[in-house]
Amino acid sequence: MDSRNVIGAIMTTIMSGFMEFIEPLKWFLLLGFFLIIADLRFGIAASRKRGEQIRASRAGRRTINKMIDYTCWILVAGSIGKAFGNSLNMTILPAMTLIVVFGLEINSLFSNYCEAKGKSIKVNVFKLLKKTDVIDELNDKK
Repeated sequence: MDSRNVIGAIMTTIMSGFMEFIEPLKWFLLLGFFLIIADLRFGIAASRKRGEQIRASRAGRRTINKMIDYTCWILVAGSIGKAFGNSLNMTILPAMTLIVVFGLEINSLFSNYCEAKGKSIKVNVFKLLKKTDVIDELNDKK
């Protein structure tokens, strides 16, 4: 019975540290999940518009790969925040890292959405941060 208590105490100690690390990043995990699901939906719609065959296995594999990739990026951003953000007094450092990563996903999402609607619009979210023209080119496909 004592070994169960020791293992439970060790796991509680490890998990409390992990949960303390994850707590500020939970909203980024949720945002990443919604961006990935939206990109999957619009990617399928764009593939249908192009007349491509949609394979559930490939779509599922790519979606799971994105989930793993974004989870890793979120953990890296949290680690950067812990390592450099606290010592440099830059608590916004993880958010800045994830804006770049999620910006790429938002570009993909808008590209798939516009292609599904039959429009050739290139959107660059990073230009929005510079306050320049967000939409590069607008050509309707006929």
